[in-house]
Amino acid sequence: MAAPDVHTTAVARYFEAWNAADPESVRKAVAAAWAEDGSYTDPLADVTGHEAIAAVIAGAHAQFPGFAFRQTGEVDGHHGIARFTWELVSGADGSAPVAGFDVIELAEDGRIRSVYGFLDRVPPQ
Repeated sequence: MAAPDVHTTAVARYFEAWNAADPESVRKAVAAAWAEDGSYTDPLADVTGHEAIAAVIAGAHAQFPGFAFRQTGEVDGHHGIARFTWELVSGADGSAPVAGFDVIELAEDGRIRSVYGFLDRVPPQ
């Protein structure tokens, strides 16, 4: 089995950050996944820096308690850029009311420089 490439490793760290269970774990996972000046942009957020990214993650946890982010499909990457799909899954019943598609750009050290997120499925308002 081949070793994971830089894109797959970066995406794995990304999901570790989104699924970290407590504020200190989120902070550590964000620092491992994102470059110091890393950014996260989706239809609901446009932030830069570890503290702001951790706050976005905390907001998602508050809005969807008991849910976890799960990668769907394979990571497709080249030249320090990767794309992948995901869904937000309920630990209680396995439903996935939110799903999306993200594109990441990596810094020289393999951490994320930028995330561009798209929401493909959201709960009705």
